[in-house]
Amino acid sequence: MTGNIIHHQPSYLEYQGRYKGLLGWILSTDHKRIALLYLYSQLAFFFAGMIMGVFMRLELIAPGRQIMDPATYNALFTMHGLTMIFLFIIPGLAASFGNFFLPILIGAKDVAFPKLNLFSWYLFVGGALIVLIGMFTGDGPPDTGWTFYAPYSLRTNTNVVVTVFGAFVLGFSSVLTGLNFIVTIHRMRAPGMGFFRMPLFIWAMYGTAWIQLLATPVVGITFIMVIADRLLGIGFFDPAKGGDPILYQHLFWIYSHPAVYIMILPAMGAITEIITTFSNRVVFGYKAIAMSSLAIAFVGYLVWGHHMFTSGMSETARWVFSLLTFLVAIPSAIKVFNWSATLYKGSINLQPPFWWAMAFIFVFMIGGLTGLVLGSVATDVHVHDTMFVVAHFHYIVFGGAGLAFFAALHYWYPKMFGKMYNKRVSNIGLLVVFIGFNTLYFPMFILGIMGMPRRYYDYLPEFTFLNQISTVGSWILVTGMIIVVTNLLRAKKMAPEFIDNPWGGRTLEWKIQSPPPLENFEEIPVIDHGPYDLVKD
Repeated sequence: MTGNIIHHQPSYLEYQGRYKGLLGWILSTDHKRIALLYLYSQLAFFFAGMIMGVFMRLELIAPGRQIMDPATYNALFTMHGLTMIFLFIIPGLAASFGNFFLPILIGAKDVAFPKLNLFSWYLFVGGALIVLIGMFTGDGPPDTGWTFYAPYSLRTNTNVVVTVFGAFVLGFSSVLTGLNFIVTIHRMRAPGMGFFRMPLFIWAMYGTAWIQLLATPVVGITFIMVIADRLLGIGFFDPAKGGDPILYQHLFWIYSHPAVYIMILPAMGAITEIITTFSNRVVFGYKAIAMSSLAIAFVGYLVWGHHMFTSGMSETARWVFSLLTFLVAIPSAIKVFNWSATLYKGSINLQPPFWWAMAFIFVFMIGGLTGLVLGSVATDVHVHDTMFVVAHFHYIVFGGAGLAFFAALHYWYPKMFGKMYNKRVSNIGLLVVFIGFNTLYFPMFILGIMGMPRRYYDYLPEFTFLNQISTVGSWILVTGMIIVVTNLLRAKKMAPEFIDNPWGGRTLEWKIQSPPPLENFEEIPVIDHGPYDLVKD
């Protein structure tokens, strides 16, 4: 890049426009403030979902009733899944860090549609409120599980319609965010920034945005069909009226498996940025990583059937979906191999974001390799609907997208707030989180192989010891998360340090002041080299 850069001027945090205080935030069209609105909302929902998870583990500490009855457990299970998936994981890095850094990383002053961006956040909060209303009004929270499987969602007396409509509204937020990002990337890149001069986080966001735009309407239509079934008695999915509950599963997973990549692609993009920065090397295989993001997005549309091997499908469909599931592992493996090659002979700077990235790679590899067990028809038949699936799911979703979320937060925190957290406390918190996470979820792999079914309120005595280990792991994990977030909150109260580039990063966000000014750049930069090239300004 050529040109200017760090001149301290009022940041977006200090800017006072037409409105001040709270109105200055919720009416702002500045992409950075909207990103922080998402960030704060997501973290609040994350801790709410985490508390629900702890109560579930307390119930499962021993056979028989402990602290709740079966109906309460089912409702809590549904609320935990809804909160974590729809309110934390799916918006994930895209809504918060994507909104904050995508325009800066491509040299733009804002996203293409700032007002639409703010409206997306309103839809997110509105959908969340509708979901919460559904949980606490009427006949109580749905007891169907977060997937709303038919015919359960059609025959239960709980408050399904309101909750499903809230998820439908949340889907609109995701679609509008994806549309905004695609247009921004295509139309607002700085002069000289061709597609292969974009940072790899932007490539990940690009693949994610296409999934958001093309896959989300499918689940939106499906949710409307569920509402129509319940209110109008049409019978799309109700077998008593000639409907097909398996059709619901197909429609749900046609969206929900690509949604896994909505969660994980931005995570992989952030990890790539962290690894290239802290290894002090140009990223190995730039084009391979960029193309693998698009390959994951594309192939991810074609693998939903592996969720349904035991639901009833032809032998041909089984082996085709199994093959495609194995194929989607290839672009994911490309990323891991290229991260390893980037680290090879690098001058590694052992800072907290780097350790978070290493924890991500370790946990994600376990999640990915166990996913191949579920992708193979022969083994999936044995462990389907067991605790093995719960363990794999959490290793991918929480261990993958969740750990990467906090890795990105530690990496970009000095840029977002102009302050530095306590690095020693951050490392301690990560260690406790890592120990707690594996203590909580790894025993579930063994429980699944032993035959313990998932989603059950009770279990046989032979599963007691591993469940007790798992429950203790949940306490350790919560302790670690409290340490991590408390450390970040304490840092936020400190005076600004004007830390513009504490990690030695080479992408555009590190060329401007911390926190960034309102319009990001005094002058739009001109790009004359790749994003990770070792050149001086």
